Amino acid sequence: MDESSFILLYKSMVRPHVEYANSVWCPYKQGDIKELEKIQKRATKLVINLKKMPYKDRLIHLNLPTLKYRRGDTWRYDRGI
Repeated sequence: MDESSFILLYKSMVRPHVEYANSVWCPYKQGDIKELEKIQKRATKLVINLKKMPYKDRLIHLNLPTLKYRRGDTWRYDRGI
């Protein structure tokens, strides 16, 4: 799968499911956070030419933030901080 197709599909089909009701269900246990991050980690391996890169490098190359970072931004936004 090429990068542009992956980003389009990931942002429209996968990430909304992972972030659904984030303001109500906010995982705080490290185990839960790691399980959620595994979803994005595994999904980014679908881009063939990035498969062998470390996870952080794949995120930088695809211009995607970690789910933990997005969850923090959403929390601040919901509470007007």
